Amino acid sequence: MTHTHTLETAEAEIVYDVHDPLTTADGRRPLFLIGQPMDAGGFAALVPHFTDRTVITYDPRGLGRSRRNDGRVDHTPTVQAADVHAVIEALGLGPVDMFASSGGAVTALALVAAYPNDVTTLVAHEPPLISVLPDAEAAERARAGFREVYEAKGFHAGMAAFIAMTSWRGEFTDDYFARPAPDPGQFGMPGDDDGSRDDPLLSDRSWAVSSYRPDLDALAAAPTRIVIAVGEESADIFTGRTAVATAEALGQKATVFPSHHGGFLGAESGYPGQPEAFARKLREVLDGGN
Repeated sequence: MTHTHTLETAEAEIVYDVHDPLTTADGRRPLFLIGQPMDAGGFAALVPHFTDRTVITYDPRGLGRSRRNDGRVDHTPTVQAADVHAVIEALGLGPVDMFASSGGAVTALALVAAYPNDVTTLVAHEPPLISVLPDAEAAERARAGFREVYEAKGFHAGMAAFIAMTSWRGEFTDDYFARPAPDPGQFGMPGDDDGSRDDPLLSDRSWAVSSYRPDLDALAAAPTRIVIAVGEESADIFTGRTAVATAEALGQKATVFPSHHGGFLGAESGYPGQPEAFARKLREVLDGGN
């Protein structure tokens, strides 16, 4: 069963789900799953693979079911980290294990830096951290490029430009910037402008996520076991490169997981990965494997 709760703060109403069992016979720690800008629904295919422990999912403030009252529209890792900390405190289940993907992995790194006793093991899957890349300046230019297309032509054109940016292999060179913006039809999308200009992925509202600079000293000092994960299909593309570089900055080697950036997603997502194989690998890592 799934129990849905709302944590009310002065700035937001954070909705989170607790998936039974509440206690486990072997004392397994709760598993907190977080993403960004994805909400809890993105973990629908992964949750059923962990019926032997309590699983927590949540919607980041301003996304999905979580409402914000702070008058802001930006998504900031340190703010989201404080929200996750508040949920962990409200649960009262002690330190958790955590799987965090994409922007959620950035939030998780901010959480461990600020609240080092909240998480026992963190598996941070492909954090999109531009700051760790050798071509960071060019990556920022590429990010600005898909946002400009979105501002000019709307969601479908912006998403096509985003896909082109995140699927580019290797550093962002002159060859990348010389290419024309892709036609949305290449990706099965219509070419019309839907009028959207506030998408958290395509606008600049989440730039604080990809611009975040992890506190390496705080992460090294934390008691948390940190594992940086990368999909086997992500080699040399943007989030694969950021994952490998983040692991290197932490003095480790990225742990390879099945599939791609959304490797835990099911068929209902439209971008299916390999959730069963992904769950097996996650369980292995959480149990102490590499």
